[in-house]
Amino acid sequence: MIGSTTRAKARRDAPGLAGVPSRRRSRLSRLAGQSLPYVALLPALVTFVLLLGYPVLLVIEMSLQHIGLRELISGATTWVGLDNFAAILADRQFVAVTIRTFVFMAVNVALTVVLGTLVALLLDRIARIPRLILSAAMVLAWAMPALTGSVVFQWLFDSKLGVVNWALSSVGIFGSWLNHSWFDTGLSTFGIITLLIVWQAIPFVAFSLYGGILAIPHELTEAAKVDGASDRQVFRHVILPGLRPLLMMLAFLSIIWDFKVFTQVFTIRQGGPDGQTITLSIFAYITGLSQSRFGIAAAVSVVMVVLLLLVLIPYIRRMLRTQEDV
Repeated sequence: MIGSTTRAKARRDAPGLAGVPSRRRSRLSRLAGQSLPYVALLPALVTFVLLLGYPVLLVIEMSLQHIGLRELISGATTWVGLDNFAAILADRQFVAVTIRTFVFMAVNVALTVVLGTLVALLLDRIARIPRLILSAAMVLAWAMPALTGSVVFQWLFDSKLGVVNWALSSVGIFGSWLNHSWFDTGLSTFGIITLLIVWQAIPFVAFSLYGGILAIPHELTEAAKVDGASDRQVFRHVILPGLRPLLMMLAFLSIIWDFKVFTQVFTIRQGGPDGQTITLSIFAYITGLSQSRFGIAAAVSVVMVVLLLLVLIPYIRRMLRTQEDV
């Protein structure tokens, strides 16, 4: 009894949290617990800022300068303020390219999400062996590098040696397609580029959504079917609400990837024919390297980031509200 009384008195007299009132001590413990995740993320955040912060600041600095090939070699640059931004915003070609980029992005994202959802539903319905075969085919398409896929699609749609023209001519339903050029117009060229991008993007979306479908309790779908719901109603009222946060995240990533896509567009026709497939990323590349106007190219890059943020900020807010509702 005497020993326990002595230990209790020693704890009261000891410095640190033992001398702090219990209410304040619990508050400090709660604050420490809440800040622990942020402390754990601090090293990654510092590394992220160091790796990306300096290049971003360098691009912003270049966008405020007149930098040509002579200035790049000599290192003597001239500060021009916002003149580069005023020049590109007054350029009609830049405005047309910006509109074209947004339309191109919207079509690719819509097709990727819709077709990826349909493939995920197909994976959930078919038997085990066909599912393995389809999954293996999608993995091969997903693993193919973008440059290799672009070269393959160029060969597939070649006017003389292309398999597509040969197959369509062999069927004979739409007449002869021999020597038909798929790259004569910007619309058909964009169609092939879209087909390539969507073909390589569907596996990631389909596998992600298939995992989300498997996470939905099977009892919910069975109960809905017992109550007389059709397959469409089960998808609309059971599966779709469960997949909504995942769908928004996949659409968010697709917007970023398709807005800045470069390899497929440049490899297919370098922005042709007659500049009809030039997007913002191609425009920045041509302006910066072909014309040696590096300040203008940096300004285009900054505007691209700003435009992408304007699109994504409301989307992020909506996505966060959806997660809170869930």
